[in-house]
Parts: sequence; C-alpha cells; structure tokens
Amino acid sequence: MAEIIPFRGILYNPEKVDASLTTAPPYDIVTPEFKEELYKKDPHNIIRIDFGKDSDSDGELENRYTRAAGFLADWLREGTLLHDTEPYFYFYEISYEIKGRRLNTRGFLAAVKLEELGSGKIHPHEMTYSKPKSDRLNILRYCDANTSPIYSLYSSMERAASSIQDDLSGTAPFIEAGDRDGFRHRLWRISDRASIDKIRKEMSDKDVFIADGHHRYETALAFQKEMQGKGLSKTGNEPFNYALMFLCNMEDEGLTLLPTHRIVEINSDINIKEVLKKYFKLQKISSAETTEEQARHKMLQSMEGKVHSFGMFLVNTGSYYTLSFNGTGIEMDLPECLKTLDVSVLHKFVFEDLLKIGHYEYEMDPETAVNRAKKGPFEAVFFLNPTKIHDLKEVALAGQRMPPKSTYFYPKLLTGMVMYKF
Repeated sequence: MAEIIPFRGILYNPEKVDASLTTAPPYDIVTPEFKEELYKKDPHNIIRIDFGKDSDSDGELENRYTRAAGFLADWLREGTLLHDTEPYFYFYEISYEIKGRRLNTRGFLAAVKLEELGSGKIHPHEMTYSKPKSDRLNILRYCDANTSPIYSLYSSMERAASSIQDDLSGTAPFIEAGDRDGFRHRLWRISDRASIDKIRKEMSDKDVFIADGHHRYETALAFQKEMQGKGLSKTGNEPFNYALMFLCNMEDEGLTLLPTHRIVEINSDINIKEVLKKYFKLQKISSAETTEEQARHKMLQSMEGKVHSFGMFLVNTGSYYTLSFNGTGIEMDLPECLKTLDVSVLHKFVFEDLLKIGHYEYEMDPETAVNRAKKGPFEAVFFLNPTKIHDLKEVALAGQRMPPKSTYFYPKLLTGMVMYKF
C-alpha cells in the first residue's frame, strides 16, 4: 500500500501577504526573464527559496541555497509564513479555462512515504535528467523541506476524497491566489479526523502515478539515502522518509494534458519528405490566401485525435504538413505498452531510425517552436497530440517509462501554496 499521512504544512500568512504575489510556477518552467518579474513582485516571493538567483561571489558558505534556507527561517520567524501546529491534509483546487471550457482540477496534498520506484505502489512514467535532480537535492539539504509538491494521480471510482473536496469547495479557502494566466488557485485545510481517516482508508490500496515531478521524487529518494547513511533513520517514519504530493483522482473531470513539441536538427543529406513518404501520407497545408498562423492552426486541427498523426514545419520551405500513418509496418524494439504511443513512434522510429536525428529541443507553444526553429540551427518542428491518461497508467503499471516531456499536465500547481518541513 502507498502510505499517505497528514502533515504540518507551512503556508503564507494571508493577513500579511497576498498569495498572488508570493507564489510562483514550478521552477522548471520559470524563464530567467520571468524570474526577474517574480523577484520584483514581492520581497517574500517563494522563488527566492525554490529557485533563487546565483551571484558571482557565491561560494561554499554563501550561495543561493544558503540564502534559501535563510529566507525560510526569517519568514517563519517574522510570521510571513505559518507552520501549522496540527497535521492536516490540504485540499487544492485550480479553476481554469482552456479552448473556451471552464474546468476545475482538484486534489489533496499529503506526505507520502517514499519507496523505490517499481517496488510497490508508486509508479513513474517518464525518463529524467541528472542536472535538475542535483539542484533539487541542494534545496533539500539546505532547507530541510519540500518547497513544491509532486503532481500525482490515483484512480478511485468511489470518490471518497473527491466528495469531501466537493463539500469544501463551497466554503471560503484559507489561501487564494491568481496566476499569470488569470487562473484561480485555492487551498483549504482538511482538519476533521473523520475526513482524514476516510481519505487514508480510500488510498490504502491505491496505486499512485507520478504525473509531474519525477525529478523531485528521485531527489527525495537520494536525500533519504543520505539521511540513512548518516544514521538518522531510526524508525523509518522520520519526516524525510516522506515526500510532499498533490494527489488527483483521474476519474474526476478537470484533468488536461497538453503536448510538448520537438524542434529538431536534421542531417542535411537526408531528404525529409522522401524518407517519411514510405510510412506516412504527407499533406501540405496550402498557404494560398491564408496566414502562417491560420496554416498552423489548420495543421493542428487536422491531426487532432488521430493515431500516429503528426504535424511538421520545414524551415527551408516555410511550409506546414500533416503526417498520417499509412499502415505500413513499423518495427520498434519496445515493450507493447510503448509501441502504440505517438511519442514513441516519433522518437524511436521517426527520429532514431528514419531521420537519424541526434539533437532536438522541447517547446510547448507551437508559435514559439516555429520562431525558434527559424532562428536556427534547426531544420524542422514536429508537433504531437497529447498523451492520454490511460496510456500513462498502462505504461507506469508495466514498469516502463516514456521519453522525457511525453506529458504536460495543465495548468501547473503553484509553488508556495503549502510546504512540507522536515
């Protein structure tokens, strides 16, 4: 079973600060320019702790991690941050709009006992890189806290926790914040024992799927090993044996997955269209009497919801295409659960086997991806449909991992709504 417990959260004091000014998006989507904006928003913005600035004079005794620990201690001491005296679960709701639809993503925050991935009830679905994990490990070492939650999913048709959240959503939240997109983030304490016991009982036999935050989970495991190596794990229930997670029922409405597109460099000796024609029907989006934006929109619409259908922009022609799989056999040395995924077909078959692509970068926004490609040294952009929740679950339960950036859960949780201090 995945062990899930309430915890004593650290929260911004709504009587002293405006959470809209002190919270921030996850560190991995904060650009250097946006980091400057966050610094200017409020002297107590969480960015100073979670993803602070480096200085030319930094050394072992003074650096952005020591400053992060100092900010956390100072803000607790002055009352800008409050450390709850009792353990709670925390209900978190995001109200947002996408493609003209108003939706709510709901879940609860808990401390979840760490276990080696693949050994029990907690399942990853994506590959990770080492550099971000090193940065996150230093945050844990200096701050002794999870400053941002791991976004996770579970499946429950009973909806016990969801029904508690339904009731709470009609009451005033403890914290409310707006993000740069105008979405509302609200947080409540779940304090009564009956509700806490009900949630723990529901989760006692559930699998937990890491949706967003693989680096943070693997970093938490590395930190746990460091603490064990120092002889600090006496009972196995010390706070560092747990990680802060947001747990969302995938059976509820409101979850949105978006694709991440690929900007690629291609060997100039390869004729992209000729190579792809054998396996895909290429349809050029007519540019006559249409703007580039309209052509791009038409391409994205034409591939929507279709299996193994991709979009493509070629820099040398300035043209958009749709690629539709023609049924020709695709041979890939992959487990069955990965073979059917668009992202696997694109990475393993198109990039590796057909086009021999060695370098590609990621971009969420289609227009930004095209503009980056035009500036070089890229030759093309490949566009994907979003991965399905069901596919994520199947891959994770099979103990496999998708390529990096296979899923993008939208919108992102705000860092600073609640923290977990060891």
